[in-house]
Amino acid sequence: LVFRSAEPSRLTDAGAAVLQRLRIARVYDLRSTVEIAKNSTGVREWAGATRVFAPVFLDEDYGPEAIALRFAQYSQQGTDGFVETYRSIWEAPAPMRLILLHLAEPDPEPLLLHCTAGKDRTGVIVAVVLALCGVDDEAIAQEYSLTEVGLAERKPEIMAHLMKHEALRKNPEGAERLLGAMQNRPENMLAALKALRSDYGSVEQYVQTKCGLSLDDIEQIRKNLIVVNETS
Repeated sequence: LVFRSAEPSRLTDAGAAVLQRLRIARVYDLRSTVEIAKNSTGVREWAGATRVFAPVFLDEDYGPEAIALRFAQYSQQGTDGFVETYRSIWEAPAPMRLILLHLAEPDPEPLLLHCTAGKDRTGVIVAVVLALCGVDDEAIAQEYSLTEVGLAERKPEIMAHLMKHEALRKNPEGAERLLGAMQNRPENMLAALKALRSDYGSVEQYVQTKCGLSLDDIEQIRKNLIVVNETS
């Protein structure tokens, strides 16, 4: 019912057919106007799916290279840097609310959410959805870390973009270290979930107070997403 990915501009017709077989009918685009404008291939759409523009940050570049450069100021702080970066995502709750309300419908259509790299914004939103459904933090962190597998082939491209930045143009070692520091390690998500609960008391309280959902909404999300394994 819930899928996350990088931006789909390179999606082939065969890939679109896979998404159609998954019955994905809503595509939530979390990118900013700046990121979309930078993508020369434009917005990819396909039959049967409605694109919903749901930026976490309306006019700010939040692509992987921009995230890495922003993260540089936290690079000596380990997981604390990720917590600060991810806090800025959950403190901009409009897209979170939009997606959660969709999942709280009586019979929600399958959805895909994506940002530029399918790494940070999608990772935080999916983590909240999973936590709301009672998934163990360790399992959430493991799902988050699988981003590294999906992004492996894009690392040279991200590295090349980093090297175009004035601060890193003549410092490939520094760019490599920065890229390494930005890996989606499980401990980063574990720290972020701990911080979210510290800020709001619980994930449920965050969803209610910051995203404006009701207890009935939360129960409907759980009813829609939780599957009981009855095998013995």
